[in-house]
Amino acid sequence: MIKLLILGPTGSMGKLISSLAITDSDIEVVAACDLTQIGKELGSFVAIDDPNKILIKDVNNLQEVINETKPEVVIDFTVAKATEKNCTICVENGIRCVIGTTAMSKDFLDKFEELVGKNKAPAVISPNMATGVNLVFKISGILANYLKEWDIEVIEAHHHRKVDAPSGTALKIGEVISDSIDSNLDEIAKYGRKRGPNKRLVGAKNEIGFHSIRGGDIIGDHNVLFAGPGERIEVKHQAHSRMCFATGAIKAIKFIAEAQENKIYTTNEVLGL
Repeated sequence: MIKLLILGPTGSMGKLISSLAITDSDIEVVAACDLTQIGKELGSFVAIDDPNKILIKDVNNLQEVINETKPEVVIDFTVAKATEKNCTICVENGIRCVIGTTAMSKDFLDKFEELVGKNKAPAVISPNMATGVNLVFKISGILANYLKEWDIEVIEAHHHRKVDAPSGTALKIGEVISDSIDSNLDEIAKYGRKRGPNKRLVGAKNEIGFHSIRGGDIIGDHNVLFAGPGERIEVKHQAHSRMCFATGAIKAIKFIAEAQENKIYTTNEVLGL
């Protein structure tokens, strides 16, 4: 069985992942760490019978928890600042990481990649682990290769609690498209449009637009618009439940436990796309 450490089990994603992991015959949850609900039984918190009666521990004592429980894999769907601190500790201990947190810094990602190789601890990092979204990544890259003269816009919508904009998923779509058309996303991305004269540069080679909507409890919508003369194509994904992300995370845990190459994998690789 895979010995799993869960970081952030009290969050929206953490709860779902915890409930799935506890009931999965291939996974043994050996520890869970957070800043809240410390001392409470994880199983009781997520309303699942946990035979191991795991208690939620203080994440500030992460190294001590690692020493006591010796996890093989850690999963983290928290916030960038916490992930950058805690997953650094984990990879330095040779623990394989599955990270679904978004908005992490480039400096951290570069350092983390070095630590993955140094400590022989492969990882999965993905802004979105849903199967459908990763097919959108794949399809968007294929279409962009044929439609680089068209205008491409990425529109995303999320709940009003989401902090980062655009979403990590939208940015990943932009990266896939810009790679497909041999462009630098940093040079051609345009984030929203101000009121007044604001003409678009024609063609995806010159501009890719990003638009963020925040409201209510929208789980996550992503629409990739390919607009050409007299016609358009739209590739759209809507998450009806966070369960699509959680089931993808469980797949990633099982994948990384068996991964042979000491590198950072994507969910596309997890799914064999």
